[in-house]
Amino acid sequence: MNEAKYIWMDGEFVPWNDAKVHVLTHTLHYGNGAFEGTRAYPTKKGLAIFRLQEHTKRLLNSAKILKLDVPFTQKELEDAQIELLRKNEFKDNVYIRPLVFLGYGKMGLYHIGAPVHVSIAAWEWGAYLGEEGLEKGIRVKVSSIVRNPVKSTFGKAKAVANYLNSQMAKYEAIECGYEEALMLDDEGFVAEGSGECVFIVRDGVLITPPNDNSLESITQATVIELAKDRGIPVERRRITRDEVYIADEAFFTGTAAEITPIREVDGRVIGNGARGEITKELQDAYFDVVYGRDKNYEHYLTYI
Repeated sequence: MNEAKYIWMDGEFVPWNDAKVHVLTHTLHYGNGAFEGTRAYPTKKGLAIFRLQEHTKRLLNSAKILKLDVPFTQKELEDAQIELLRKNEFKDNVYIRPLVFLGYGKMGLYHIGAPVHVSIAAWEWGAYLGEEGLEKGIRVKVSSIVRNPVKSTFGKAKAVANYLNSQMAKYEAIECGYEEALMLDDEGFVAEGSGECVFIVRDGVLITPPNDNSLESITQATVIELAKDRGIPVERRRITRDEVYIADEAFFTGTAAEITPIREVDGRVIGNGARGEITKELQDAYFDVVYGRDKNYEHYLTYI
């Protein structure tokens, strides 16, 4: 892992190796915490955070759902992320990880009264699914592990506990020789990847599932906006596993994954087995936005 100089913890900048918590930290035992994933990119005007306001708002929404009373305002958290990047003097692509968690001081399932802490870490991080994957696409396995159903968890919260089955799905996929998992919901329809939203293309139409069984993705919303601006028809509807098999194109989206083509699912080659034309068009457009090359979307960038 690429270590940085500082991590922000409850309003203070702490040296990376001193950012520690007690072993009886409540979240470590019971899984109630909320986090975010945000990226910053080098532009001609310097480092810029992509959609900082939306990511920070989602963090606070997640905390609200989980009944975590964050002791900082949205503006304070946004300023903290900006200052953290400045103090760490990053030069390349940066991943930002804010975390709201319950600390030491109380045990037991009833969490009210446990202290609420906030930390923000950031480090230089390249393509989550590999630079080669961005160009050539990745191999994906439909997971035997179902996406958390809405009747048993809070899917609109980016909650720490929600990612246990994502971890197991990712592990299963890699152990079976694939690079990522595709998870179905409890009714058998496509939900998302282990940490990404999914799109397919059929007959020139871009299709992605509704967020009934997935996080409300900021990157997914960006891709839909870019597609509509380019006259690409977009449908939000349920997708079955076998429809993915016969798609012309498919790709994952997410802050970490960015736009990563899918070239194969369960041994079925998707399209021509390479990055499709619409995927490439949207990928190029997305990178133009985050690297500050598209003035029409510059309002999504917060310059450091």
